[in-house]
Amino acid sequence: MKTVYINCSPKKRFCASAYFLSLTRLFVGGEGVKETLRTPADHERILNQLHDAGAVVFGVPLYVDGIPSHVLRFLERMEAFCRQNGLSPVVYVVANNGFIEGRQNEPLMQCFAHFCARAGLPFGGGVGIGGGVMLNVTRILFLVDIGLLALNILLSLARTGNPFPKDAWISFGENAALLLCFNLGVLFYLCRMARAVRRSAPCGKRYTRILIPSFIFILFADIFFFIISLFEGGLFRGWLAKKEYGRS
Repeated sequence: MKTVYINCSPKKRFCASAYFLSLTRLFVGGEGVKETLRTPADHERILNQLHDAGAVVFGVPLYVDGIPSHVLRFLERMEAFCRQNGLSPVVYVVANNGFIEGRQNEPLMQCFAHFCARAGLPFGGGVGIGGGVMLNVTRILFLVDIGLLALNILLSLARTGNPFPKDAWISFGENAALLLCFNLGVLFYLCRMARAVRRSAPCGKRYTRILIPSFIFILFADIFFFIISLFEGGLFRGWLAKKEYGRS
């Protein structure tokens, strides 16, 4: 029986939900299908994958302490579809949020548990992850480190013929170890959940977070979102925009 992985983030690229689902799929192994849920146009395609699915893993971002509205609409369709076709895949959830504590995802987990109870589907539990945005950034930083290492190797080859520049490899190893440390909690609990998915067994609800002190997380999160707001116009939105005034 295959596993269907549904990325429920509305973002088209570099989203945390896709990152955590990819890790889960790697740990589960076996036959799997990755789907993306953004609009109602995706419903039929995803539902058709459920016919021979033993498990469904939702990768969901936390929106206002709950499930994003476009996911709720899909769950309504999924409930009716599973009833009509006599399907009962085990439902798992990998939830993430931008806050520091993974337990912030508890209301979302409860929503999925209630959905499963209403739809007559087994709820396998899942993992709630805090600091999902920052953990996703560590993934991007790791790719940047790989690129820098490759560049240093090429430069070293051109200058000295040595493909193993010591300083570059040491720097890469230190950065990789640091990023791995940040992700240890996530990797541990996703591995545990993957074991349950392979057996179509319940894994319970587990919560973890990026493994850095909260005061450091808050500082870097403030800086990150300040920069993002500058690039996306959020900080100054409306300040410099052309004003339209109604006639009196």
